[in-house]
Amino acid sequence: MKRFELTFTFLQLPLDYLMLILAAFTAYSLRFAKITTAIRPVIFNLPWEKYWPLALIVAGGWIVIFAFSGLYSANPNRKLTSELNRVFFACATGFAAITIYVFFTFQKFDSRFLVLASWIFAIIYVYAGRIAWRLLKILCYRLGLGLRRTVIIGSGQIEEQILNTLDSHSHFGYKIIGQIPNFNLNQLKTLKKTGIDEIIFTDPKSHEDEALQAIDFANEHHITFKYSADLFATVSSNMAVSTIAGIPIIELRRTRLGGWGRILKRTVDIVGSLFLMIIFLPIFLITSLIILLETGTPIIYKNERVGQEGKKFLTLKFRSMYQKYCTGEQFGKNGQEALKLEKKLIEEKSEKKGPVYKIKNDPRITPFGRFIRVLSIDEIPQFYNVLKGEMSLVGPRPHQEREVNKYEKWHKTVLAIKPGITGITQISGRSNLSFDEEARLDIFYIEHWSLFTDLVILIKTPFIVLRKTGSII
Repeated sequence: MKRFELTFTFLQLPLDYLMLILAAFTAYSLRFAKITTAIRPVIFNLPWEKYWPLALIVAGGWIVIFAFSGLYSANPNRKLTSELNRVFFACATGFAAITIYVFFTFQKFDSRFLVLASWIFAIIYVYAGRIAWRLLKILCYRLGLGLRRTVIIGSGQIEEQILNTLDSHSHFGYKIIGQIPNFNLNQLKTLKKTGIDEIIFTDPKSHEDEALQAIDFANEHHITFKYSADLFATVSSNMAVSTIAGIPIIELRRTRLGGWGRILKRTVDIVGSLFLMIIFLPIFLITSLIILLETGTPIIYKNERVGQEGKKFLTLKFRSMYQKYCTGEQFGKNGQEALKLEKKLIEEKSEKKGPVYKIKNDPRITPFGRFIRVLSIDEIPQFYNVLKGEMSLVGPRPHQEREVNKYEKWHKTVLAIKPGITGITQISGRSNLSFDEEARLDIFYIEHWSLFTDLVILIKTPFIVLRKTGSII
């Protein structure tokens, strides 16, 4: 690793320590501030002279926890979201450690406020410090400082994609000093004279001896060697290695949503859907009343969709169309006639290519139905689908069976998890995206899922809806 990267990695530790101490001092100052003491007077005896040495010791213990959490591992390409996730869980572990210590040593709890506030400020300050540190690093890269001088060996689409990305994104920290279609020892030796930090091998179809020679050259001259994903790595970014009879076996996992990840997501779905059902109850009642007055019953429209692993279920939505135009068994023979009309409208007015259709200015929609579609109010009843376990708060949007039957093979990866009320496609363009673009985004979400990502998507969704971006009306 370059000295530049090592310097940034090394200085990250004292920066985190400073942020933790600052968090402890801020919590103490806030507890003794007039605005806080006016609400709850100070009834414990913890003078500043006793507090600050204790804060230094505890902050040191938290740094040890940070280290065990991998926050100081030398990985220049780690994503910011992954880093912030580690910070949160490391801070949570530190908070738990303090609580357990106080409990088992029967220490007097001087102030629960100090412990809780210190934890919250620690997360905020360490987040801020890490983001600022990363921005400083990106600034250095853009000024040409600390760039990794890189040679790419290979040709074809993968090579071009990597080359274009590294050339156009200086914040990644790479400077391409050479591109060789195939391994050539003489060319590498010539480039070595100008200085090489990394070699990226991008030719998956190369002969084994060429790859080994490239590795030997890198080892001999102490150069970092990287290679692009092979066939199995391109199929799935989630791989688990185990052994059978002493032989390494690689499992290709469709998603990170297994084990505790699945449990955590389901817990969030249950708590979140219950909370949102309560919050949106007034809107639910008002919407139901307006639909009833405008076009009568039924108020809720049940539409069969395909969910996780191809399982069918009925999505619940506020009815936004006139009854005579609604499809499905819920409307009997009239539903069959409505289906014929829908197919005709798809042929004549669909503005979207691929398995999924989009009918702009759909004549079947009621005036109020148009309004609730624009603001996605029609989807509020789907919180019940989430509570039942048929859907999730975040995930790929569910489609009808006749649409799923038109999927290409790679599209079906989106069925690996439960469909969601919102998702990465909804905050990235909604219905303005092509279906292939939607599928790629959903697959990316499936392979890189995290609770932090779900939180970001849930926070962004209402802002996207209010901007009316890509609404289907």
